[in-house]
Order: sequence, then C-alpha cells, then structure tokens
Amino acid sequence: MKRRQLIAFVSIAVASLLLSVGLRLFDPSPVIAQSKANLLISAAASLKDAMEEIKTVYQQSKPNVNLTYNFGASGALQQQIEQGAPADVFISAGKKQIDALEQKGLLVPGSRANLANNSLVLVVPSNSTAVSNFNNLTDAKVKKIAIGEPRSVPAGQYGEEVLQKLNLWQQVKPKVVYANNVRQVLASVESGNADAGLVYATDAKISDKVKVAVVADDKSHAPIVYPMAVLKSSKNVDAAKEFVKFLSGDSAQAVLKKYGFIVQASKVPATSR
Repeated sequence: MKRRQLIAFVSIAVASLLLSVGLRLFDPSPVIAQSKANLLISAAASLKDAMEEIKTVYQQSKPNVNLTYNFGASGALQQQIEQGAPADVFISAGKKQIDALEQKGLLVPGSRANLANNSLVLVVPSNSTAVSNFNNLTDAKVKKIAIGEPRSVPAGQYGEEVLQKLNLWQQVKPKVVYANNVRQVLASVESGNADAGLVYATDAKISDKVKVAVVADDKSHAPIVYPMAVLKSSKNVDAAKEFVKFLSGDSAQAVLKKYGFIVQASKVPATSR
C-alpha cells in the first residue's frame, strides 16, 4: 500500500515538473514593446517650415520617436535652456547662442555640428517701388524698417552689421522697429506696417507678399550658420544624437535645400540638385 502511494506521489511530482517545463517552453513571457521616445527640439524661427517637413520624413522611418518643436528667437531659446526649460536638441541661427551654452557646459560633448547656412536679404512689400538698394532706406518716403532685436535675434544682429558696414546705421536707426523674431519682421513687411525689413533668404522664399529688393553681401556680416547640439539635460540623449545625425544626412539636407538653405553639396543626393 505504501509502495503504491510512493509511486503515485513520484508520478504526480514528475507530471508537475514536466507541465512546468512545458509551460515555459510553449508559453514564453511576452516581449516588452519598444518604448516611444519623445524629443523636444528648440529651433530658430526661420527653420519652421523646413523642420516641419523634416519631421514628416523622419517619423516615416522612426515611428517610435515623437518630435515636438519649440520655435523662437535663438537668444530667447538660449535663455530658456539656461533657466532649465526642457529641451533635447537646440538649433540656433547664430554661433553666439550655442557658444554660450557650450561655455556653460550645457551641451553633450561631441554632439555639436553645423546644420546649414543662409543669406540675408532686404525685403519690401511686393507692390513697392520705393526701395531697390540699401541707400534708399535713408529716403524720406521710407518710414519704418523692421529688423529683429539684435541682442536676441541673430537676423537682427546680422542686419545691424550690414547697415553699419554700409555706414547707414546712424541715419536709419530712428526708423528701425524691432521684432521678437525674424518671422515677425517678415509679417510686418507683408502687412505693410514696415516699408522694408531684413530677413533671411529662406523667409522671403516662402512669402508671395514680399519681394527681395537686394541681397546683402556676405562679407558685410558674420557668416550665417545654424549650429545644433544635444543638450545635457536631455532625457533621451541617444535618440537626440540619432536625430542630429539624421539632420546632417542626405534626406534632411535635401529638404533644407528645397527651402532655400545653403547646404553642403556632398550631403545632397544628385537627384535633388
């Protein structure tokens, strides 16, 4: 009787063991789904249209990365970052702002790169005949000249440099109205609230309400470069690095060229030239 009980006990134990092993073999633990990375990109206002298209292109290949943009004047974005505002990547329209963040140790070492270049133009309302060169800005019929605030808006800084180089700054300064970013300058000229304005060539390209009166000599101002970098405060440094790398690649550079930015020819596919 005891022997039968022992055999029965052993049989139950073996069956339980086999059942346990079988469940592990045929019912493995479910694979954990890849988490979605959220990136906040603080970028110069002049990049808005190009970056929105780049977002669409990027998320086709990276559906698990959600991109959110914070557009504004480069100086204002710099101050936000210094004050602790969340951001993963910063793209400035000038070196000064990103240099300041680098000097304060707020950038991920080795992540900085130049995205593209631009040129500066003087625009007027599309129906205007008052301005065809920079000297016309001193004419009495030109009442208001819009530029970005030079301390926080790189386009304003470049604009002031041009007018100083041409020895026009002191004469036109009383006519100058300042804007918080370069897109506000464009809007002022589009609406007729300003008789002329200094914006990037890429801003003029997207508007049918203004025309380019003259292109500023690139020797009359500091090089217009868009540096970018990953911020140390990022909670998704690897994903941010990957996005910055993508921005330097063929697909993103082709989009930037489409919107009028000056990119390295070697980075743009032959079909887009």
